[in-house]
Amino acid sequence: MNVLHIDSGILGDHSVSRRLTAAIANQIKADRPDAKVTYRDLATSQIPHLTGAQIMAPADLAGVDASLAAEVKIGREMLEEFLAADTIVVGAPMYNFSIPSQLKAWIDRLAVNGKTFRYTESGPEGLAKGKKVIVASTRGGHYSAGPASAMDHQEAYLKTVFGFFGITDVEFVRAEGLNLSADSKQVAIAEAEKTIAEGTVLRLAS
Repeated sequence: MNVLHIDSGILGDHSVSRRLTAAIANQIKADRPDAKVTYRDLATSQIPHLTGAQIMAPADLAGVDASLAAEVKIGREMLEEFLAADTIVVGAPMYNFSIPSQLKAWIDRLAVNGKTFRYTESGPEGLAKGKKVIVASTRGGHYSAGPASAMDHQEAYLKTVFGFFGITDVEFVRAEGLNLSADSKQVAIAEAEKTIAEGTVLRLAS
């Protein structure tokens, strides 16, 4: 079993999403000692945002300068990591109603026609079927229900883009209301960690 563990929170040790992805990865390894985990930290090892030059670079990188070639190779490495994974654990804090730009840059490297999707006469088809994605979703307020749910461009986007890749098994471990009060934060974290420990979300990660 191959697991890809992605972090994108920019707050280091203060990041709740990092705390939750670590707990998820540890629980998977406890349940599946044979699991091979590949880790990528998008915040500390930043990748450049997608450019036209990267998209237009030739497949063999012939004639491409060294810096551009390096950027293209990083993107290809991330795509191969994703394609090789059976389960993907993603730390996705909500920043300004959406996902971190670092996480978007990673997703932009995955959205490759002929690799994770293709266009057909009947519409787009996802090519990354059979994978499971577990998202550690953290939010300062409450966006899962009520009037504020209209401002959720974080979980809705992730479910949409992974679905576009053909992945229908997308689960969220959610901790919200983190910025409302110290008590609210502790309750939210405790509930998310309880979900992880009970294996409610991880049961199908095999």
